[in-house]
Amino acid sequence: MKSAFGKVLTVLFVFFQYSTALHFYLRTGDTRCFYEELQEDTLVVGKIDAYEKNDQGEYFKNGNLRVEITVDETFDNDERVVTQKSSPSGEFTFTSHEAGEHKFCLKPVYNDGTIGKAHRVFFDIASGSAHDYADSKSTKQVDSLTAKVQNLNTKLEEIHYEQEHMREREAMFRNQSESTNSRVVKWTLVQLVVLIGTCFYQLRHLKSFFVKQKIV
Repeated sequence: MKSAFGKVLTVLFVFFQYSTALHFYLRTGDTRCFYEELQEDTLVVGKIDAYEKNDQGEYFKNGNLRVEITVDETFDNDERVVTQKSSPSGEFTFTSHEAGEHKFCLKPVYNDGTIGKAHRVFFDIASGSAHDYADSKSTKQVDSLTAKVQNLNTKLEEIHYEQEHMREREAMFRNQSESTNSRVVKWTLVQLVVLIGTCFYQLRHLKSFFVKQKIV
């Protein structure tokens, strides 16, 4: 895992000079915003992975789920430079025209108007000089860059698969623990009922014995 992750970072930083990755939790219709300081002519590439939480506490992808993405220039009366509605696994790209603070906001919504759901959202952004990208095109390095990006996507898929496998194992272990705890509680109740029944029987037997012996 560590080796694969190191290779991913190496490929990513070949082109992008800055990157960040995070995840957070929020409910349908709620908005979460983040602020980034960008230089002029900065190429920004963002990736989103959004999941819905079911009644069993597990997260899965819902095809009706969308993530509304907006990017505003806070230094210029919140002028909007990006507005997009992404699928649960989507990307967005833009180039900053001026240097300053930019506000990235994300809001999960549904095509069918569903509300009240809980979500986990993974948000990754990487940025680099747009001039460097233009230079790479002019020097015919696009094929090399494409191959690196494809390699990066492959590594990310491998990491994502391992994470999903770990979550499945954790869910299985949790279910087994809950089942064991349930059986322990049931067995304890059975023992308690048997103990109470035995005590009641012994008390009745002793009372009958004392009556026969004319002690009571």
